[in-house]
Amino acid sequence: MRTIIVIFTMFFFASAKSQTHKILDTIYANDTKNVALFFPEPIRQGVTGADNFVFTYNREKEQYFGLLQAKPGKESNLLVINRNGSIFSYIVRYKKQLSKLNYFIPLSNSIGNEKPIKVDSILAESSEERVDNRTYYYQQFCSYLLNRNQHIGQIKKRNEGIVLSVENIVFDKEELYFVIEIKNNSTLDYDLNFLKLSVETRQKGKKKSLQRLYQEPLFKYNQPSKIKENETVRFVYVIPKFSLSNDRRAILELHEKDGERNIKLKISHSHINNPN
Repeated sequence: MRTIIVIFTMFFFASAKSQTHKILDTIYANDTKNVALFFPEPIRQGVTGADNFVFTYNREKEQYFGLLQAKPGKESNLLVINRNGSIFSYIVRYKKQLSKLNYFIPLSNSIGNEKPIKVDSILAESSEERVDNRTYYYQQFCSYLLNRNQHIGQIKKRNEGIVLSVENIVFDKEELYFVIEIKNNSTLDYDLNFLKLSVETRQKGKKKSLQRLYQEPLFKYNQPSKIKENETVRFVYVIPKFSLSNDRRAILELHEKDGERNIKLKISHSHINNPN
């Protein structure tokens, strides 16, 4: 699984340093060797700016190193945030022959901090401010995902001209982001009654049954109340992180208000357990 985080995170809180006059170092990688990057603190988040570069690290148990690989293509950038909030940024390029396979990154290479630690500001911070910060982050990250051309696979179902699909499932921090699309190919407007995500468990035994557990969204971004004829809408559900065993699957239920064009879209455990 790969964590996705974008440049706006750097500006989510005020940075302690300015990178305006700092020239970013370049790290070279290719598709036949792993280039190891060792940081002064465990890696919390890391992302590359283009798909021909891949930066992998342990998201379940924070570790001090990550591995970079590259395919031929244009140069990009790598952004890494350590557990203590230190931010590191590099230019990354593909190079067929590598002269260096290990980079030991000193703290002095940090371009700033995600959130400078100030005792007085911590004491003054209210719970309301913390909620506002989280909401702002959700809004910015959801907006980024809607503008990103990335798909997790063919997950769609249709009913009488209404097409429900899950374009992407992204894991970030402690949440799963579901990028959802509803397309109205019919000649009638579609009034949304509700859209629910639940986990379905197949009960074994002589009397087989199904149990469903509703997953309450932490945040909904751009969810419509109406989809007009020949209109396509895209929005995001933010759900607390969860995983599924082989005998469970997720169900996305779309219900029409005062209508019968309802859809139940099944999402396999493999898609939930292997998000982008």
